[in-house]
Amino acid sequence: MKKFNFGPKKWLGMTGLAAVLALGACSSGGGATSGAAGSDASLGDQVKHKIIGIDPGAGIMTATQKAIDDYGLDDWTLVEGSSAAMNAALDKAIKKEDPIIVTGWTPHWMFSKYDLKYLEDPKKSYGEAEEIHTIARQGLKEDHPEAYQFLSNFQWTEDEMGEIMIAIQDGTAPEQAAADFAEAHPERVAEWTDGIKPVSGDTITLAYVAWDSEIASFSLVQNVMQEKLGFKVNGMQVEAGPMWLGVAQSDADASLAAWLPLTHADYWAKYQDKVEDLGANMTGVKTGLVVPSYVEATSIEDLTK
Repeated sequence: MKKFNFGPKKWLGMTGLAAVLALGACSSGGGATSGAAGSDASLGDQVKHKIIGIDPGAGIMTATQKAIDDYGLDDWTLVEGSSAAMNAALDKAIKKEDPIIVTGWTPHWMFSKYDLKYLEDPKKSYGEAEEIHTIARQGLKEDHPEAYQFLSNFQWTEDEMGEIMIAIQDGTAPEQAAADFAEAHPERVAEWTDGIKPVSGDTITLAYVAWDSEIASFSLVQNVMQEKLGFKVNGMQVEAGPMWLGVAQSDADASLAAWLPLTHADYWAKYQDKVEDLGANMTGVKTGLVVPSYVEATSIEDLTK
């Protein structure tokens, strides 16, 4: 089992009505000139010293609070919300060419839709490139060896995931986008299912978070396991903490959504002895602070100016 050891961290945020008001203020640009270029105000003043985040249970929020501490951004606020709210604020700001700073990760469809860039992170608050791991409950190998083998085999690329995410963003239902991918890539499906004998209706529950990337991976794995291997696959969509807890206490059989070593470091430290790490299903993923390309800042250090 691959081991990671990271201590707990914390984050700040705004909830309820305060978060909604903050999102509106950030996306409106606060009176800054269009494009963040040509304004005498600092970038911090233009965005009201707010970083638009996602749900408070997400590991990227913990990492972002670490970045705020590491870079001495004492007058900055990390705004809690959701992935959907963050996407909406980003879209609104880009349409107006207003400055905005959001928590971001790849793979994500927003990098295909918009011209975005990561702010450089010289202090490595967000660590190096991460991996998305598959974790399983203890005893899955003995109870469902076919599911265990498939989940161990399953690995794919950012570009492949992007096909499904973009299709979903364009209006295709997740289950249909996954079916279309499986039909278009039979050789990949054959790799993942090679040598596995189909079962007859065995039930498997997969836990996942409501990120676009994890909806894509769950939908594809559900399709392949049902259509090619004869499983009935149930989904348990929860936040990150309940996802890890669900696998640890066997409420879910597995999850394909464990971001390691940094994003879910706290959960790994807490549950590593109660789950089995089946390895990375995707490598080279990344998290950090993201801005539209027209924003002149290039580094998190620029936020101190």
